[in-house]
Amino acid sequence: MMRRAAAAGLDVIALTDHDTVAGIAQAAAALPPSLTLIPGMELSCRRDEHSIHLLCYLFDPDHAALAAQRRALAETRMDRARAMVGRLAELGAPVTWEQVRAIAGDAVIGRPHIARAMVESGVIASADQAFTPEWIGTGGRAYVHKYALDPAEAIALVHNAGGVTVLAHPFAVTRGWTVPERLITDLASSGLDGVEVAHPDHDAEQRAELAALARGHDLAVTGGSDDHGELTGDRVGCESTDAQDLEQLLAAASGAQVITG
Repeated sequence: MMRRAAAAGLDVIALTDHDTVAGIAQAAAALPPSLTLIPGMELSCRRDEHSIHLLCYLFDPDHAALAAQRRALAETRMDRARAMVGRLAELGAPVTWEQVRAIAGDAVIGRPHIARAMVESGVIASADQAFTPEWIGTGGRAYVHKYALDPAEAIALVHNAGGVTVLAHPFAVTRGWTVPERLITDLASSGLDGVEVAHPDHDAEQRAELAALARGHDLAVTGGSDDHGELTGDRVGCESTDAQDLEQLLAAASGAQVITG
């Protein structure tokens, strides 16, 4: 990923795997001289039974309470993935737990790994077909809810660890739900630091609306590729964050430092 980011011409990249910082050390070791790494993660949250993701940057990875939440999320992700594999088996899909574990490797297991196993087993032709009501899409036949923090609680936790938080892809309808404006306003009052505006799933009208909303609350406006490897295609660098917004986030963070190649 670090080599791909450099090849794409990026100056700075944030690594935000879901609910884990396990890849940060390897990414730092692979940094070319031209690239700066912002350590982070994408934290799973939920409000009123709706999934919400928070991009968290530059927090202290050893902060006890935040580390405990990461462990809890990892453990429940494992239980959830096992349950979904079991439901797929009941539906006649020949996907095994061993297969999913092999695909995930050392990563925290999530639905994308199950989707890849479904492709590998011939259940579906492409990974995106897994994220539908027929299979493991939200509310689907093999879907299982996961443990998640309330986003306001998560913002406070990350701030206590010296980090900053950005609301991820709030208007991405492909996620099954868009975050309403009132909730973004509520999270801003809870200390949210930024909103991801430039995202591959946001059209021009949505970006303009989100940017105006973010500026109205003095929130940083960010952009990101949300690159998930084979699941999304090689799109690292397709969106970016302006320098002044990056500086706004860096100035507010105190838990960790950026890493230079």
